[in-house]
Amino acid sequence: MQDKREQIEEAAKAAEELAQTAEAAAANATGNADAATTAAEQARDIADQLAALAAASPISDFVFLLTIFILAIFVGYYVVWSVTPALHTPLMSVTNAISSVVIVGALIALGADLAGSAAGGWSKALGFGGVALASVNIFGGFLVTQRMLEMYKKKER
Repeated sequence: MQDKREQIEEAAKAAEELAQTAEAAAANATGNADAATTAAEQARDIADQLAALAAASPISDFVFLLTIFILAIFVGYYVVWSVTPALHTPLMSVTNAISSVVIVGALIALGADLAGSAAGGWSKALGFGGVALASVNIFGGFLVTQRMLEMYKKKER
C-alpha cells in the first residue's frame, strides 16, 4: 500500500512539474507571439514606407524597368551561348517567333496616339527602332534557317 502511495505521489510531482513546464512554455510562446506580432508590424511599416518612396519617386519606374532589361540581357546571353550547335536551327525559329511578337509591340508603340504628352515623340522613335531591329532579326533568322536546312538536303549529281 505504501508503495502505491509513493508511486501516486511521484506521479503527482511529475504532473506538477509538467504543468509548470507547460506554463513556462505557454508564457514563452506568448512572448514569441508578441515578438512576432511586433516584427510583423515593423515589416508592414517598412513596406509602407518603401511603397510611399516608390510612389513619390518618378525615376523608380525607370530604374525598375532598366533593371529588368539588364537582367534579360544576361539571361539571354547565357541561354544563347549554352545551346549546342545541333539546336541552332530550332533556336533560330523560336527567335523569329519572339521577334514577331516584338514587332507587334513596336507597332503598337509606333501607332500610339500620345501627341499631347511628353512621351509622344519617344514612343514613336522607340517604336520605329523596335520595328526596324526586329525586322532585321526576322529576315536574318529566316536566311540563316534556310541556309542551315539546305545543308541537310541531298546534293544532286
